[in-house]
Amino acid sequence: MAAAGGDGSELEPGPGPELAMEPEPEPELEAEPALAAELSARRSAEARRLVLSPRRLSGPLPAGLSQWFPALEVLDVSGTGLTEMGTELLSLPCLHTLLAKNNRLGGPGSLPKGLGQAPLARSLRVLNLSGNRFSEVPPALLQLRGLRSLSLGGNRLQGIPPDIQELHSLEFLYLGGNFITAIPPELAKLPSLRYLVLCDNKIQSIPPQLAQLHSLRSLSLHNNLLTYLPREILNLVHLDELSLRGNPLVVRFVRDLTYNPPSLQELAGRTVKTRNIPYTPSDLPESLVRYLSLASNCPNPKCGGVYFDSCVRQIKFVDFCGKYRLPLMHYLCSPECSSPFSSASQSSTSQSESDSEDEASVAAHRMQKVLLG
Repeated sequence: MAAAGGDGSELEPGPGPELAMEPEPEPELEAEPALAAELSARRSAEARRLVLSPRRLSGPLPAGLSQWFPALEVLDVSGTGLTEMGTELLSLPCLHTLLAKNNRLGGPGSLPKGLGQAPLARSLRVLNLSGNRFSEVPPALLQLRGLRSLSLGGNRLQGIPPDIQELHSLEFLYLGGNFITAIPPELAKLPSLRYLVLCDNKIQSIPPQLAQLHSLRSLSLHNNLLTYLPREILNLVHLDELSLRGNPLVVRFVRDLTYNPPSLQELAGRTVKTRNIPYTPSDLPESLVRYLSLASNCPNPKCGGVYFDSCVRQIKFVDFCGKYRLPLMHYLCSPECSSPFSSASQSSTSQSESDSEDEASVAAHRMQKVLLG
């Protein structure tokens, strides 16, 4: 019953003491002290990019990471020693770029279960797992239908699964530096693929279906075991870059460039020209005078020699990344002039610094570096 006031009115009960609200518990981060301190210093609900310092992680991604960085879009854990991603990865719904290069991923459980059903399967656009230990393309990756860029270079891949065709949005695929022996025809069913890197593998042939990649702009196949190319590859009309160096089809072509030994007449003529032996038209038959006038200078600036009929054919194919797009042919006076230490190609601005290293691998000191475009 309310108490009466002096004027006969009833007094309203006064407000009671306010109840103290307990603060929500702060999410804990399960990580080693050094890493926890680093993440704590960077903690921000608005942070969109996180690059972890190279260190040895004792386990997967720290639990609680998604609560500390709920807006995270780019995560770089390269070189941290990760052996598994962990389920924390599934709790990053905004993540569109994941870089996990040079780790120890590849064993059972490297990727969390349910990856294909998580929000990440729709948000992730760029995934780089190069420099790990995968012996096969994880099936879970083939469920990331939003991927535009996938890098698995420098792993232990033995092949490419036919289900790669499920990644319809893929524009960039890097599988260089593995042990792949064949290209499945299903790879041609990637309508958006623009850049395909399959260099430094053990690929022996190219399926003609690859010509169906109408969006393809760059195809890197150097340092494989290719002995021929399918005629259909000419249908890749939008292709800007094609690299084939270091394949048997190129090396064999170069080795077939034969050198015919000079005749006695040519040897004599070279001696006259290189030693500047004086003569007059009355000293020699007219045919020999005419022959001596046909001497061609060796294009090697360090040589100074000449040739008449017998020479070494040196052919350089420069790929579309270079200055030229046409085969260049030089006629040299001797095989030595095509060696990496004396060749005129060293002074060409279109020749890369790595040319001399590749040239040393082909016999007979002929032209060895070939980029076929």
